[in-house]
Amino acid sequence: MILGAVDDQAAALRQDPRPVLIVTGLIQEARIAAGPGLTVICSSSDPKQLRAIMADFDASSIRGVISFGVAGGLDPSLEAGDIVIATEVVAGERRWTSEVALTDELLRSAGLGRQRVVRGGLVGAEQVIAARSAKAALRSETGAAAVDMESHIAADFAAAAKLPFAALRVISDPANRSLPQIVSSAIKPNGDIDLRKVLRGIARHPTSIRSLVSTGIDFNRALRSLRGCRNFVQDAVLGRGGLVAEI
Repeated sequence: MILGAVDDQAAALRQDPRPVLIVTGLIQEARIAAGPGLTVICSSSDPKQLRAIMADFDASSIRGVISFGVAGGLDPSLEAGDIVIATEVVAGERRWTSEVALTDELLRSAGLGRQRVVRGGLVGAEQVIAARSAKAALRSETGAAAVDMESHIAADFAAAAKLPFAALRVISDPANRSLPQIVSSAIKPNGDIDLRKVLRGIARHPTSIRSLVSTGIDFNRALRSLRGCRNFVQDAVLGRGGLVAEI
């Protein structure tokens, strides 16, 4: 699903009026990101769907790519709501690293002063990494701070098109917590949550209620933090974001 771009009349965009592409996994993330000078893609947390969308996307119509949304924590020190600015994106044997450092001054100017912000690696996954043991294994293997299902695809697209790329992800489920199976199976094709599936899952497994409540609290905390990152996205639109290139 693609949310239409909105023309930005800001002076900083006069030299290149093309929008920046924002790649998200959930409709909630897409709604937060949408704004002037941006085209937003929502993959419904489906890597195959995202690749299909990107394959038909005209790279010449945009001037940069940002992966934006929530992520699973791999670094045990990170809590729900903490922000990860990607220094690199890893997927299998492929790796993309930051060309331009995102300084603390930039982060403060983007209005992130009250939120914890770290620079770290992201791992691209083809499915939800739900179990604590799986998160620990990814952490041991890659040293990455977080995992998501869109950043590696967005980075690959940007590299092929020779476009600037950056990734900003907020921790939704910390490394020390396993996601309930219900969560990963209840995402609709439009990226929203299928409440009927959630309720059916609770009916079958009533003991999962406590973990679902904790997951919901963490997810809402992550979304609040993501809203606070909106200024960072606007800074990227104005040409002050980081660049990532494949090595």
